[in-house]
Amino acid sequence: MSNKPIYVAAHPRACSTAFERVFMTQRATIQCVHEPFGDAWYYGPERLADRFEDDEQGRRDSGFSDSTYRTVMDRLEREGSEGKRVFIKDIDAYLLPPGGKPASIAPSLRRIKRGVGTNDDSHQANGVTHTNGHAPVDGTNGTSNGTANGVTNGVNGHVNGHSETNGAVNGDGAGKHSPYPYDTPKEPGNPTVMPREIQERFHWAFLIRDPHHSIPSYYRCTIPPLDTVTGFYNFDPKEAGYNELRRHFEYLRREGLVGPRVAMRPDLSPEPGSEADKETVHEICVVDADDMLDKPAPTIEAFCRSTGIPYSPSMLAWETEEDYAFACEAFEKWRGFHNDAIESKGLTARAHKRAPKTEEQWDAEWLEKYGPEGAALIRTTVDQTIDDYLYLKQFAMKV
Repeated sequence: MSNKPIYVAAHPRACSTAFERVFMTQRATIQCVHEPFGDAWYYGPERLADRFEDDEQGRRDSGFSDSTYRTVMDRLEREGSEGKRVFIKDIDAYLLPPGGKPASIAPSLRRIKRGVGTNDDSHQANGVTHTNGHAPVDGTNGTSNGTANGVTNGVNGHVNGHSETNGAVNGDGAGKHSPYPYDTPKEPGNPTVMPREIQERFHWAFLIRDPHHSIPSYYRCTIPPLDTVTGFYNFDPKEAGYNELRRHFEYLRREGLVGPRVAMRPDLSPEPGSEADKETVHEICVVDADDMLDKPAPTIEAFCRSTGIPYSPSMLAWETEEDYAFACEAFEKWRGFHNDAIESKGLTARAHKRAPKTEEQWDAEWLEKYGPEGAALIRTTVDQTIDDYLYLKQFAMKV
């Protein structure tokens, strides 16, 4: 079993923060990193989201306006240098352009060969080249080589220098400051802005939840009274994240970075010893949030077995003041989104499984809670995401 950093890719409101708290109890051996790539996706000079595009002051106030995909990678390398196994929980859509737009490699992650037959590789961030490269994030010997500021400054210079170019590309005129689309190469078939060579460094796993639950949960965070806490004042269906998660999942399968075996699913896995039974890197590991909430102990134990983490029943409880303080600090940047997970004391099985509802019952519930406009928006988004969820659910562990 490898010691690569575990990357749990999820969509918003997948109960992923409660899931993450399980592994935050293992602070002696696991270094948890909470949603790092959202810094670059929402706020930084390589940002892909347009939520804060017209709010430059808000991006500055976030504290992440200089964050690039490279500075996030630098952070992960520093975390890995402490000798613990890195555990990343993040929204997978933070690696992809929204709305199904074609992806090219993030400028700060672009890798340039200095010359054929040499080992002088370098990272070029929009015209600023940093030699000596970066150590791989492998959970054992990754180190930071202090280039984060250089990369950030280089990217900022690029964005400012190319604002008119991007405006022309997007048809928005010379005042457009959005850094996307990037003027960088594409990798065939790669739907993300992260090069395949970097994706190889992670042990990928996936967490999903029925959009009938996750979409209204997200919507609630964008309306009063929570919107003044979260800072999200409108619901954007492009942020649902299901299609991005599915496309990235399919890419990782095609590239052999996960599979062909499926965790806890012999019905989907090749016969042991057969020609097809050639595990390329890691088995497919998909957790459905409802399974976790119904059977937390066996679900977490199965996940640990699949990813190579020692399992203990004590992981399911976090009741100390130290646990609480650690969670508050880790989740501070996304205020209002993680209140339930912060105030929780552990992961316990639901007393009763949720009874299935008809679509008419769902519509009536949303209408009562959120009114006609909100219910209609939730319904449209659920309909847009349900097929992607059901596709991914095919691979979910059964415990």
